[in-house]
Formats: sequence, structure tokens, C-alpha cells
Amino acid sequence: MRHVWPAPGGAELERDDLIDLYAYPPDPDRPWVRVNFVASADGAVADTAGGLSTGLHAPGDREVFGVLRELADVVLVGAGTARAERYRGARTTPERRERRAARGQAPVPPIAVVSTRGDLDPGAGLFTDTSVPPLLLVAATHARDTAARLDRAEVVAVSGDDPTATDPGAVLAALAARGLRRVLCEGGPALFGALLATGHVDELCLSIAPQLAGGGVERIVGGPPLDGPRPLTLASVLAHDDGLLLRYRTAPSTTP
Repeated sequence: MRHVWPAPGGAELERDDLIDLYAYPPDPDRPWVRVNFVASADGAVADTAGGLSTGLHAPGDREVFGVLRELADVVLVGAGTARAERYRGARTTPERRERRAARGQAPVPPIAVVSTRGDLDPGAGLFTDTSVPPLLLVAATHARDTAARLDRAEVVAVSGDDPTATDPGAVLAALAARGLRRVLCEGGPALFGALLATGHVDELCLSIAPQLAGGGVERIVGGPPLDGPRPLTLASVLAHDDGLLLRYRTAPSTTP
């Protein structure tokens, strides 16, 4: 894997270099939200055959994916993506646990799922194949029923003014209240769109798969159109074989 920009000369990177490159701001006093996606060269979030991101192969993405999870306090994901991609608990190694402990983090980052109705399968790997209980962030009107049905998870009501919906600000506040400020959002497009529309995205890590998906496939941002383009600043570019791994920063957030 080569560091194309800003490092001159295409420097080769080892794992420790990746950890330094993707480090979160030290001791963030608010949730710092990093969104990670893999997309085809024409912007599709899934392949046309299977409809899953696993059908897109971006060389180097798996290694960066592991680093991003290691650095995060929590992995945030929408319910649709958790179901479609068959999420389970985050995997780790003794070496990763040691590095996380040295940073003052829990040994394993929990998976936090945003689900308005809490309609998840209690037999899914998210609940049965994990070393730490997941967090379920649900609308207030569904919190009690969800907690009764999914007793292997911590269920948190995260509604704003509308008790039937989930609110991005309330989601991040609930994570911060648990000391989970280094947030890695792995999608899907609807959750990314909601966070983006409310000014809660700090960074986008985008792995470009050297593939073309064609039409009829969802893109990385869902939901209603934004009120205007959101500027990004390029922070780094890595290259591995024919794949590119891009990292962008958004404008500083003024949202608490």
C-alpha cells in the first residue's frame, strides 16, 4: 500500500503507519464521526448482482477497515445494513486489544445499531456471535417493547421532538454519554444521509473499487436532497494495486 498524497514519492505504509494516519483527534470533547464506505468507480454502494457491498472489491480496503475499527470507540450502523450484511460482533486479536488498552479504550468496540422500530432478529449474529452486547438506538415509542424482546442488547431511546423517529443528534449524545466519542459509521446510505443533513459528519473514508456497477444501484448517500453541496477537504490518498483509498474532512461542525 502506497501513500500517494500528501507524502511524496509514494511511500510504502506498514500497519503502524496506517494507525497514525487514521488516528482520531486526541481526547475529543464531542463525538467525532468518521463514515466509511466502499463504492464502485461510478459511485455505487453495492454490486448489481448481490446488492451487497461485499461484492465490491477495493484492494487495500480490508486492511484499512480493520484499522478503522481498531481505532473506534464504537461502530455505528443502520438496521437495514446490519440485516443485509449479517452483522455480528467486532472481531479482534490480542495485539489489537493491547493497543486499544494503551489508548484507554475498551478491548472490543461495541456495535451500535440505529433502528427506529427495533425490528431485528434476536437470533441474528449481532446478538448471538459477539463478545460485547450491542447497543440498539431506537425511537422512544418502541424502546420498551424492543428491550423486552431483545434482552441481549442495551436498548436506548434516541428520539428528538418526534417520539416515533430516531434523531441523529440524540444518537450521538447517547453514545457520548457512554464515553463513545470516536464513532465509526459504516452506513448505510440512509444513516449517512441523516448524519450529513444534520451536520454530524466530520470525515469520510471512501474506498474506490476498480469496478463499474452501472445504473439502478444505490449510491453512498440516501435520504432527501441536501440544501446544497457540502464541501470536502482531501486529507489523504492511498493506493493499492488498482484501488484508491480516499480520506476527506468536512467543514468544522457547529452542531453540539
